[in-house]
Amino acid sequence: MSLRLGDTAPNFQIATTTGDIDFHEWAGDSWVFFFSHPADFTPVCTTEMGRTAQLADQFEARNVKPLGLSTDSVEEHLQWIEDVNATQNTTLKFPIVADKDFKIAELYEMIHPGESETAAVRSVFIIDPKKKIRLTMTYPMSVGRNFTEILRVIDSMQLSDEKRIATPADWVPGNRVIIPPSIKNEEAKDLFPQGWEELRPYLRLTEV
Repeated sequence: MSLRLGDTAPNFQIATTTGDIDFHEWAGDSWVFFFSHPADFTPVCTTEMGRTAQLADQFEARNVKPLGLSTDSVEEHLQWIEDVNATQNTTLKFPIVADKDFKIAELYEMIHPGESETAAVRSVFIIDPKKKIRLTMTYPMSVGRNFTEILRVIDSMQLSDEKRIATPADWVPGNRVIIPPSIKNEEAKDLFPQGWEELRPYLRLTEV
């Protein structure tokens, strides 16, 4: 059965580069950026792992824990991390799951036979502190992920949870946001005392 937005992210116990983890216990009260890659010692994956490591402070500032995965072993991961650090000028500290028997890749539907029978595609799961799946993205093996977009959607979801807003197309932090139609004007006056611009009764823009 497909994993859908709002589903509880399946728990698992697995070996990683930082030791064995119970996923839900490891995640704790943090958000999780859980992402798969096809294989160690491959070029696109090396840049993605490096970029995740370079953005460690950005993820930490958002209370997000990165967790990588491929169907390689812990030993292969550890050797590859040396290459990642050397070629991407960084220090990779987050755990990478060793999913040799494809157990987690199959649980999270990261194996797409049209791409490969044994390698995970570039899946992304953003999981909130309640262990709910809030966002999924799937990239083909030849396309590296856009980490600006990954941080943007995390910012959007966290702001939405805090302020009960939605964000328009191409929103970035600092831009105006949308007051959802489910919030009527009387309630909106209390929630958004700064006021809003009403372009249509269903489209109200405000600052946050």
